[in-house]
Amino acid sequence: MSTHLKTKSQKIAIGADHSGFELKEKLKKYLTEQRHIVFDCGAFSTEAVDYPAIAFQVARLIGSGEYELGIIIDGAGIGSAMAANKVAGVRAALCYDLSTARNSREHNNANVLTLGAGLIGFELAKQIADIWLNSECTVDRHLRRVNMIGEIEKGNFNVNIPSKNNPQALTNSELNITDEDIKKIASKIQSLLNQQNIIASHLSANCDKEICDSCGQCADKAPEAVRQFINMGASRISNAPGGISAPQDIARYIDHTILKPEATVADITKLCQEAVEYQFAAVCINPTYVKLAHEIIKDSGVKVCTVVGFPLGAHVPEIKAMEARRAIREGAREIDMVINIGALKSGDDDLVFRDIRSVVEACIDGSATCKVIIEAALLTDDEKIKACEISKKARAHYVKTSTGFGPGGATAHDVALMSKVVSGTKIGVKAAGGIRSLEDAQKMIEAGATRIGASAGVKIVQEAGKVAES
Repeated sequence: MSTHLKTKSQKIAIGADHSGFELKEKLKKYLTEQRHIVFDCGAFSTEAVDYPAIAFQVARLIGSGEYELGIIIDGAGIGSAMAANKVAGVRAALCYDLSTARNSREHNNANVLTLGAGLIGFELAKQIADIWLNSECTVDRHLRRVNMIGEIEKGNFNVNIPSKNNPQALTNSELNITDEDIKKIASKIQSLLNQQNIIASHLSANCDKEICDSCGQCADKAPEAVRQFINMGASRISNAPGGISAPQDIARYIDHTILKPEATVADITKLCQEAVEYQFAAVCINPTYVKLAHEIIKDSGVKVCTVVGFPLGAHVPEIKAMEARRAIREGAREIDMVINIGALKSGDDDLVFRDIRSVVEACIDGSATCKVIIEAALLTDDEKIKACEISKKARAHYVKTSTGFGPGGATAHDVALMSKVVSGTKIGVKAAGGIRSLEDAQKMIEAGATRIGASAGVKIVQEAGKVAES
């Protein structure tokens, strides 16, 4: 379904090579129906043609001012963007989702859009075109930077950038920070400080020393151990209901989690109330409870995390995407999706890519984080590597070892292997499943895990506290 927005009629030059021909024809028809004036620069069939020639035909019409905006389609959209940007006056941007479409216009004033027919389908292409055509660059600082791009093109650009050898303090004016920006920053800092004070008051008011000393679950009994995990590189530690009294500097690293099938409304409500009270990073729950969780924790700073295609991963990509988009609409901000394991083992890499990419696109469009569960216990090492490589190609935010429902959980070997594949990127590695002891957790972090998923999370740090005392 398109996100079509009403807009004024615009003069658009469109072109595509043979690989983008079919998408171009569909998009041309759609834009014409929206009353845009569309000029087709070719190609006019699926017969092979060189993309730089088509890109130049579109770009020269934009650079000369004969047409306002241009759209170029090839297999990946990259080569056409490179070719078009060689033409004076052209600012071509490759867009693959709604966020990049909006950003390229509002921040960079792009006047040529390039699309990859091998990466997106017609429905997403329509949505991207709608957003792109209806977004404008109006903010002064963005316009100033776009003008800088023009000066670079003319060879007139010269700027002194502060460096170690040329120290120069930039003023607020030079950084284009307004008084309103400063007020917003100050307000945010004050809000964070208030949150910390609230957490501290809850801890001091609600902690029963006799009960806490004997429960064996409270993270505040081993805060230094938790901090050691954080210093080693862990960005999240999961825990089940029960251990909730974490110090304020640790709470934001904890995902409060229930994924068991028998969890009730009462269980979820309690989980969310605890997460809000102690300001944990997130609650992790099954999709049916996302709306409930969001209603309970909204405006609290706690995120909602849910699972997609869980726990088998055998849903078709379209259903996973719909499931993710619905969860995001209902308030989820983190999505843990299970890959199509059978497709991976069958060598159908294209299906696995589409499977992951469909959820990643949903997450990007909804400003959510996508974590890809590969269920490593069912894979050979070569398959684990391939799963991570495809996740990297699909631009996932994390790769994750296990669902916790498979035949085995995380191993240090798997984490090290996955970490090596995604090294050099911003993709994190989450170790989950079967992590029940301090030794297990340490092995995962030392192997390269940046998140630990364990229902026994607070028990693990309590164990660490006991080790430290002995």
